[in-house]
Order: sequence, then structure tokens, then C-alpha cells
Amino acid sequence: MRDRLDPDTFRLPVERIRDGWYSDAYFVSTKRLLEDDSRHPRVLLQVFQKRDSLLGGIDEAIAVLKLCSGRRAADGAWIPGWDELEVRALREGDRIAPREAVLTIEGDYTLFAHLETVYLGTLARRSLVMRNVREVVEAARGKQIFYFPARHDHWLVQTGDGWAAHVAGAIGVSTEAQASWWGGRGIGTVPHGLVAAYGGDTVLAATKFADRFHPDVNVTVLVDWDNDSVATALAVAEALGDRLWGVRLDTGEQLVDRSLWEEMGDFVPTGVNPRLVEKVRAALDAAGRTDVRIVASGGFDAERIRRFEAAGVPVDAYGVGSSLIRGSNDYTGDVVRVDGRPCAKVGRAESPNPRLERVE
Repeated sequence: MRDRLDPDTFRLPVERIRDGWYSDAYFVSTKRLLEDDSRHPRVLLQVFQKRDSLLGGIDEAIAVLKLCSGRRAADGAWIPGWDELEVRALREGDRIAPREAVLTIEGDYTLFAHLETVYLGTLARRSLVMRNVREVVEAARGKQIFYFPARHDHWLVQTGDGWAAHVAGAIGVSTEAQASWWGGRGIGTVPHGLVAAYGGDTVLAATKFADRFHPDVNVTVLVDWDNDSVATALAVAEALGDRLWGVRLDTGEQLVDRSLWEEMGDFVPTGVNPRLVEKVRAALDAAGRTDVRIVASGGFDAERIRRFEAAGVPVDAYGVGSSLIRGSNDYTGDVVRVDGRPCAKVGRAESPNPRLERVE
């Protein structure tokens, strides 16, 4: 059982959430109308989604409720509402079934009506990332997964997405922000930009990188700059010696690596393909560098990883990017009981879940 993250972890814009800045306007209007009408129904609201998935974002959703539920006094002071609510929830990373309640909130509806957009969106985003990451982790059969989608989305989502990836089993994330909630560090490789900065000389760039950062980081080098991954991998391995942790294959999907030019005909030769990995592995092994790992990246998703693993391709780790933030995992919140009586829209009756735990 994972301890819940402290609400301060999330650095929420508390005042703006309290004021409904990030909420659908109709939820804010609902809160104001009920308060103005002196109507304070005690409701039970349950939250669910419609897929076999993993639950992500629940601790952040709870933080939203703890810090932002309540009401404004006549003088504008905020009167907290958490102590007047009864909240039950599952845990981060729990496997969840379609329509299984993952969170219930019971109490005066005016205390939390304005928060639904925020906590549902939090659950949707983090569960999406968590489910996608777990799918590629399972496809990789225990091999390392590096989480590399930071460049494909807005920087503000990095912290929570990195946490979700970590919980789901990613071995590493690429930014300090993504690693911040559990005290980790961002990891990466010698990038193409650094190779360019050293005049397109991968060996020189890798050597400079190792001189500066080894042994604090696992030195991994992109070897596709010259579109000759075998030769470049061998040159880097010779230059760096035991400072080299791994090489990363990242050949563009429209290119055929130079090492394959004489073999084309009975396989798809473009991009990072099984034969290219096999040739790099064989060359490194023949040079006595069985210790150098091969990281494959460039358009990988769970299905492609499954194909590589089924074929026994000698990849040691996969770098996966944009596929981990694509798709949807939407949540719905429904009031299902009002003042002790069943009250729900057709098809959304109360569905008790004995797995839910009371949140203090």
C-alpha cells in the first residue's frame, strides 16, 4: 500500500481553484445559486471511468478537496470544508474496472460543487499516462522503459505525469520536474544538439559529456548522427571504454541505416528495425563490449515493443515518447444520493465499492 502524497506536494493554485478559475462555469454557478438560495443538500457523489485501467491522480484529487472545498464568508475569508466531508478513495496505481467507483464524496454539496472539473481532469490525465506506461512496461517484459514525452506536451503537466509514469513502472524520466515528487532525477542521453555543437563529431561530443558527467550519470549516446549506427557505436565504445553505459538507436523512420544497405530485400529496412539492432549488438559483442546496452527509440508504442520482444530482438531498454500521452481515460462524477435518499439520473445509480478507504 503506497502512502498518500501530502497535499503540499502539488503546489496547487489554491485561491484560484477555490474561486472556480479552472472549473466549468456551470459548476461555479451551481455553487453560487445553492448558497444564495440557502439550500445545502447533503449528497453522495461517486466517480468512475469506463475502462480496465490504473488509477492515477487520486492523491492530487484528494488534495484539491482538502485545500479547496469550503465557502466564502461575508468578509471574503475562506471557511474550509474538508472536515465536513466524508471522502473514500482507492490508491494510486490500483487496477480499476469499468464503472468501478474510485472516489466518493459525501457532504454539503455547496462545499465542493465547484471542484468537479478540477479533480475529474486530474484523474483523467494521470490515469491516461499511468495506463499507457503500464502497457508498455508489460509489453517490454521487464526491460527498462524510459519516459520521454516531455517535448510533446505543455511543460505544466510534467510533474504529475512523471509521477504517474513512475508509479506505473517507468525506470526513468527525462526532466527534474517529472522526478520531483519522489525525489528522483531526470535522465537522458548525449543528444543530437550536443553532437551538432561539436561539429557533428559524435565521439568528441560523447567524450566531452563523459568527462563532465560520468560517473554521476549513466552515459548513453545517440549513434545515428551519420546514419551509420554500427560504426558509430563501435567508435564511441572504443573512445569511452567502461564509462559507456549504452548506445541509443534513433534512426528516422524514412531512413535506412548505412549498415543495412547491402541487406535490403526481405525486411522493412527503415527506422530502428530488428535487423539494425541485431547488427549493432553483434558488432559490440565481437568487439568485446557485451556490457554496452542498446536503447531503442523513435516511434515506439506497446504494440511495436510486443513485436520486438516476441521476435527476441536484443534491445535492453526502450525510450518511449508521444504514445504515452495519447488517448483518453475520462472520468465522470454523479450525485447518486441526496439527503439520505437515492437520487441519480437514469443509468447512474449508487454502486458501492468495498475497496474504497476512508480518507482522513
